[in-house]
Amino acid sequence: MPELPEVETTRRGIAPHIEGRVITEVIVRQPRLRVPVPGDLVERLVGARVGALSRRAKYLLLPLVGGEATGTLLWHLGMSGSLRIARLGELPRKHDHLDLVLDDGALLRFHDPRRFGFVDWLAGSVEQDPRLARLGPEPLSDAFDGARLHRLSRGRRVAVKPFLMDNAVVVGVGNIYASEALFLAGIDPRRAAGRISAERYARLAAAAKEVLAAAITQGGTTLRDFVGGTGEPGYFKQRLNVYGRHGQPCRRCGAELRLVTLGQRASVYCPHCQT
Repeated sequence: MPELPEVETTRRGIAPHIEGRVITEVIVRQPRLRVPVPGDLVERLVGARVGALSRRAKYLLLPLVGGEATGTLLWHLGMSGSLRIARLGELPRKHDHLDLVLDDGALLRFHDPRRFGFVDWLAGSVEQDPRLARLGPEPLSDAFDGARLHRLSRGRRVAVKPFLMDNAVVVGVGNIYASEALFLAGIDPRRAAGRISAERYARLAAAAKEVLAAAITQGGTTLRDFVGGTGEPGYFKQRLNVYGRHGQPCRRCGAELRLVTLGQRASVYCPHCQT
């Protein structure tokens, strides 16, 4: 599943090609996505100019002005989706469900084999949309730090890994990056969130920022078929310390990495380095 670094990589890859362009055509090949493609999307978007593409958690926000549209396209890549830049005349592949055709001949093309992603239209305030209104702070922002983790964890018996993955606590720290951050911080993912000190939470917040920033620099983590907006895969997989490596030796101490299930998600950790 594309996580925050993959979505941010996509944003950075496609933004220079679409910002300021006018949409001349909308081609919908498959409207039955996780959220059905709005029936009036074509009429709303043709003639609209694309504003500055932004990201909130794992959502991409595409503001549009002009034509019949003044609002925002809310895009989610789901479990297998990708957005890439193509050129007019480039034949669609299987599972290329939607194209935005731009006035310079470029296409913004949405590909999603599992159809768990979606594109939706927001006519009102983005901040008031229920999918965005209750989200926690961005992990690379100053609003996210160890003090926040320590404050919100008091009295919580849930394991620290699902606590860190709670989007109300902080957005975008998914399974891969939570596992890696906990390893860097030396914290056992099974430990109760409420039993971790402020000092250790400060290390965990710093580790989460470090892991996410490095993943963005490397273009994300390609585990199956993720590619960024330019069609390039991500390379952070080569730097993973624990995720997907159960039964292998720890890169730091050599101990065999163990696998547990927390919050219905597989979690790999080092029994020696993480306590």
